[in-house]
Amino acid sequence: MDNTTVHFLTVFMAFFAIMNPVANSSLFIGLTDDFDNRTRRLIALRSVIVAFLIVAVFAIGGRQIFAMFGITLPAFRIAGGIMIALIGYHMLQGEHSSIHTPSSSDNEKSVDSSVDISITPLGIPILAGPGTIATAMNFAAQSTIGEISRVLIAFAAMCCLTFIAFIGGQWLALYLGQNAIKVISRLMGLILAVIGVQMLIEGIRGAIAA
Repeated sequence: MDNTTVHFLTVFMAFFAIMNPVANSSLFIGLTDDFDNRTRRLIALRSVIVAFLIVAVFAIGGRQIFAMFGITLPAFRIAGGIMIALIGYHMLQGEHSSIHTPSSSDNEKSVDSSVDISITPLGIPILAGPGTIATAMNFAAQSTIGEISRVLIAFAAMCCLTFIAFIGGQWLALYLGQNAIKVISRLMGLILAVIGVQMLIEGIRGAIAA
């Protein structure tokens, strides 16, 4: 495979690991349990649109954001790598990382106040949390048109897959079972931890070279 295909597949798998649509479908079912099917579909659609728009802003404007805050790419990769590795570690332990998961009080506020849960907590931070944003900015760090395009296409594909998982969440839970979902989550945690360590290594290498 050429470098373009490898880059796209790497980005897609990184998004798949960190967004984990199979496991998050169970969370979606819990948050939308009181809604009818039409409302559920609307919430699922809005949540992935919100997530895509947020990630697109950071993927496209990553270099400008770095410049605005005086952040170097190696520093970002070191911090982002540590954060993503921690999320992966928590997933390996069968836990929800507090970095990427809203608190129970946040969930209650979102539902009780009728705030559109497609924005929070689904759009942010479940789908477009700090780890997802860091992943997008890392893979689009050079800001070339091809690089950014691949990141956005990969994330768009991931959003479509997440929408399908949300809509078919009850079927997934019934067909796979909770044990299979836990195994998949831990496998994604391992992949995510490795991606985080790789980002950290690249960041340290870049800092030394600079």
